[in-house]
Amino acid sequence: MRQPDPGREVPSGYRTPAGWARVLRGSPATLTFVLLFWATGALSAGIPSGLPLLPHLAVTSRSVPDHWYAVLLSAFWERDFAGYLVGTLAVLLAGLPLERRFGSRKFAAAALAGHVLGIVATLGFLAVARGLMGSWIRDLSGHFFLGPSALACAAAMAATASLSTLWRRRIRVVILAVLLLFAMYAGGFEDLVRLGAAAAGGLLGPVLLGRRPRFGRPAVSRHEARILVALLLTVAAIGPVVAGLAPHAVGPLSVLKFLFTNIQPVDPAALQASCTRPADLRDCAAAQLQLRAGAGGIFMAILPSFLLLLFADGLRRGRRFAWAGALLIQASLSLLAAVTIAGVLLPPPGPGLPSREGVGGIELSGYSHPLSLVLPMLLPVFLTLLLLAGRNLFPVRAPRGTYLRLARRVMVAFVLLSVVYVGLGLLLAAGFTPVPGLVQLLADVPDRFLPLGFLVDRSPAFFPESTAAVVLYESIGVVFWAWTGALLLRTFLRPAHGRHSADEERARRILKSHGGGSLSWMTTWDGNSYWFSGASFIAYRVRSGVAVALGPPLGPRSEREEAFTGFARHCRVSGWTPCFYFVSEELRGLAGSLGWGSVQVAQETVLRLDEVSFRGKKFQDIRTALNRAAKAGIRAEWTTFARAPLAVQAQIEAISEEWVADKKVPEMGFTLGSLDELDDPEVRCLLAIDADHTVHAVASWLPVYRNGYVVGWTLDFMRRRGDGFRASIDFLIASAALSLQDEGCEFMSLSGAPLARVPSASVAGRGPAGGSAAGSVGGHAGETIPGPDASGGLDRMLDWLGAALEPVYGFRSLLAFKAKFKPDYEPMYLLYPDAAALPAIANAITRAYLPSINLGQGLTLVRGLLTRR
Repeated sequence: MRQPDPGREVPSGYRTPAGWARVLRGSPATLTFVLLFWATGALSAGIPSGLPLLPHLAVTSRSVPDHWYAVLLSAFWERDFAGYLVGTLAVLLAGLPLERRFGSRKFAAAALAGHVLGIVATLGFLAVARGLMGSWIRDLSGHFFLGPSALACAAAMAATASLSTLWRRRIRVVILAVLLLFAMYAGGFEDLVRLGAAAAGGLLGPVLLGRRPRFGRPAVSRHEARILVALLLTVAAIGPVVAGLAPHAVGPLSVLKFLFTNIQPVDPAALQASCTRPADLRDCAAAQLQLRAGAGGIFMAILPSFLLLLFADGLRRGRRFAWAGALLIQASLSLLAAVTIAGVLLPPPGPGLPSREGVGGIELSGYSHPLSLVLPMLLPVFLTLLLLAGRNLFPVRAPRGTYLRLARRVMVAFVLLSVVYVGLGLLLAAGFTPVPGLVQLLADVPDRFLPLGFLVDRSPAFFPESTAAVVLYESIGVVFWAWTGALLLRTFLRPAHGRHSADEERARRILKSHGGGSLSWMTTWDGNSYWFSGASFIAYRVRSGVAVALGPPLGPRSEREEAFTGFARHCRVSGWTPCFYFVSEELRGLAGSLGWGSVQVAQETVLRLDEVSFRGKKFQDIRTALNRAAKAGIRAEWTTFARAPLAVQAQIEAISEEWVADKKVPEMGFTLGSLDELDDPEVRCLLAIDADHTVHAVASWLPVYRNGYVVGWTLDFMRRRGDGFRASIDFLIASAALSLQDEGCEFMSLSGAPLARVPSASVAGRGPAGGSAAGSVGGHAGETIPGPDASGGLDRMLDWLGAALEPVYGFRSLLAFKAKFKPDYEPMYLLYPDAAALPAIANAITRAYLPSINLGQGLTLVRGLLTRR
């Protein structure tokens, strides 16, 4: 039966009473626990009047061995009515969506075992860490754990083992990120128990399903990598706020609240003492202001975290400005951390000198060991390095002039709010102590836009007393930064089209004016550099000293030979080895006449639309796919990614990430498009979508221009939902062919599959060199001139490599799949000036396809090569 929910692995059906009934019937273990939970609480009088049995049932660092039974029974009680409500909600959120999928017995076993193992692991950690982190462990001695929250975390983590790779990863990352946030920053005993239970559940899930737990870094797409970086930055932004607002934050990273925020506790005794000394009246006023700061003051105190959250949203969208902003903040925090670390490591001041203070005037003497302060302070340094290393993940630039307009609007807001503050300050002067004049208000303006008391050792010249004065004093900065944040988010939401560099814009104009081959639109993708000669250009990438040109020179036909030789000279002058990748027979002949060698690296498949009908026995599978789609209510719908509704965009992203998540090696690039290349107004998307607006598959099509007009389209991005309509890709390609035929297009290219070739007998009689050449597709049919081919040994090596890569990437299976459409075949070649450069060229092309491959993924790839059958 078809699943109607787009992109969801977690069972749904909550929309109707019947759906709710099915969900409840499928969750007996969850409902049984909830009943027991409330029954035990009621019997022990825990709900109305507190829990008399609390000292015996709550788990503490000393529960074992005296109260060993509390390790299990603590899950069935809570301290108060609110705890019962929160605990019930946590259990229902974990159990209702996941128990039916995982199985009730396995779900219950994972929950109880994970709860116990989480407590045992926490107690073991405390015993081991007592000598290493004594101050933290001593702070935990008065903490206790009670309730079903650890049980819910363990069950949820275990049940994710039954989900697909993508949704398993997403749910686990979110759960672990939240739990790590509280464990590292708040640092309570209960936070450690929940984290331990979640880790235990993650290990138990695969075991209960009869599999081994898998470790190691998973393969992620560029889009998913952005989300992970944004999530890490979000945790780093929220954590210090949690530590600042928590009454007893003792986590190992809790010290970062003094670096990221300006939430500073005020000691009532110290406040009273300073307010009794006339010389300390300003310090007294500042402390009182800090003590009674309302929501506005708290917002201004956490301003760095607020900005990091804004930039995290931009990072999720791949925005370069967000990357630069986050890097600037993290670098600034790293500098402050370095100052603080230096203050800690310097020799203590001599007798009679003032004690050493840290950022924001915070006393650092409470940290028993310098490492307890130094190690957490290295977090912003780590985040700075991470952002620098991941720079290429964030290439999306806003349209030209976006941030100049943003700067103007922010400056106007600053001036207007400054005028408002000074004007209203004069009217409400009697509400301040002491009463300020015009000069004092003007001098105070910059501080209104900074966190409350942000400057070290600077007490306010005056502070508000009346309600109106307090509102004015605190609201100016809040309004300014809220307005700035809204404007910044708008820049992240603006379409990035038109963001291209001047070179890329010039290349696009040439491509549209003079046309190119069926793969020529790939030259406009991010990551290419451009070399121009007259009205022609060549797109290339330099990897390890090799300039890999993508396709032939594009531009007027009369300039092709000059552009070819000119680019070769340019590479020699630059110290690079040139090569041309994915070129047709025509350029191969030109290169051969100049002494270049060649080797076939792919096979392009082309459909001539004037001949397409999908009739006859040989197209039976295609007609079956079309008919079944019609019976299932699935239609083909043209759109672009930017114009698609947000719900459709989310489904496309989920389908793509699911496909990538199932791979053990990273997503490829260069001539293989991803979500980034999909988001282009010139690129069309064809969706297989049903009446419930569920997207079953998506395919993208790149335009092929000739003399300013689109004459054909090239298939690039193909993704199918794992549990969707099985023949959806067949349906999309056939629907696209029929639709583009009606639009008057000449051809449709199914693109090429790297390292995959069709035997010559299979393509005999299909036009020059096996059919509709890439050159003729682009409108430039030419005479074939034989040139020196690569040795037979190199051909055999490429055949072996293509066969070896088949279990990993499936290039040959892809070519075989396209054969059902009975296309014409055109060989695609690699051109090289010297056979001695082939090893370096092979390495460069590999790096172009897999720029982010790491050692572990490389070993996975090699293992796939060595163990193929």
